Amino acid sequence: MAIRRQFDLELETLQQKIVEMAKAARNQLERAVKSIYESDLELAKDVIEADAEIDQLDLDINDSAILLIAKQQPVASDLRKLIVAIRIATDLERMADNARNIARSTLALGENHDIEIDLALKDMCEVAYEMLDLAIKGYKEEDYKLAKQLSELDDSIDDMFDQVLERMLDFSANNPQKVQHVMHIAYTARYIERFGDHLTNIAESILYLVKGEILDLNE
Repeated sequence: MAIRRQFDLELETLQQKIVEMAKAARNQLERAVKSIYESDLELAKDVIEADAEIDQLDLDINDSAILLIAKQQPVASDLRKLIVAIRIATDLERMADNARNIARSTLALGENHDIEIDLALKDMCEVAYEMLDLAIKGYKEEDYKLAKQLSELDDSIDDMFDQVLERMLDFSANNPQKVQHVMHIAYTARYIERFGDHLTNIAESILYLVKGEILDLNE
């Protein structure tokens, strides 16, 4: 009984780290997008530097999960929880990487690029934040119905990305001297879109956790 109690406590700590990592990934995206709208190069540098902390969280979660598997030899349902923790941590780390890449685009654009940043990027982010909140709730409560909502929200991010890309292509066609700058706006939209894709992956992990089924919600 004491061994089971210890396992549950360590698993709870692991899950808390996942939630902490998810909040850190959101904070990174918020700050990265703020940096590109405000041409805040110092903030962009802070985002890039902070990425190492999320990388370390990913490593800590992986190490903890593997150690629990080795020590406890968990039953199937518990093993799924540990596998899902590793999978979700991997997606969160990549989400943070996308935020870091947006910050790099801020630096590439510089302070005086004279390019109006498409407002749809903020709209894409708002949907991504809603998805992230649902993902955290779905993971904590093991609610697969919430997970299914994520793929529907991701479709709206995809649609907005297509619209941004079309506008950027039109703008670059009429302003060829600005094409390098415009590319970084398109890249940013793409990074936000990928952020959403990883949240859909997390939805798949939640479905696997709850139902033991492997589904592709990005199809």
